[in-house]
Amino acid sequence: MKIYTRGGDDGETGLYGGSRVSKSSPRVSCYGGSDELNSVLGWCAVIESPLSALLSREQHHIFNVGSHLATPADKANDKLPNLPTDCVATLENEIDGFDAQLEPLKNFILPGGCELSARLHIARTVCRRIERDLVELAANENIDGEFIKYFNRLSDWLFTLARYANKLDDTTDVLWRSDV
Repeated sequence: MKIYTRGGDDGETGLYGGSRVSKSSPRVSCYGGSDELNSVLGWCAVIESPLSALLSREQHHIFNVGSHLATPADKANDKLPNLPTDCVATLENEIDGFDAQLEPLKNFILPGGCELSARLHIARTVCRRIERDLVELAANENIDGEFIKYFNRLSDWLFTLARYANKLDDTTDVLWRSDV
């Protein structure tokens, strides 16, 4: 299989099933965002930590969602990989577990701290953009509402992991100060 096809040279790309759409379409923005998030999570996971396996797990889940986003509703089939049915609940349980080990939030925090925390905050903001793009796409096309819920919870999970990464590194969260 060749890496380049020249099929996108005119500003269009092929969706799963063969239809062509503009590269600026909301659908392409959504699965492009999921690819970007997956790359950022891979960048986070190269910093060896107890969080690496969890990040890898979510990369697989994001790729599964991306396969649905790259497929128009009329071409969807049972062969597309799905999110585990307990995926959102798992994220919630992990958020609760990590959060129980952290100091309670009394202030807003700024992205930063240790290297892994800063990277996780970047992942969180990419995740939030995907969520916004999915909401826009869902206003015009049939999108599984579980995907919106997943990215919403995933961004909360990434926020919590960023704080936990600081704890693992014995680094204090960067508190927002309005008087600076």
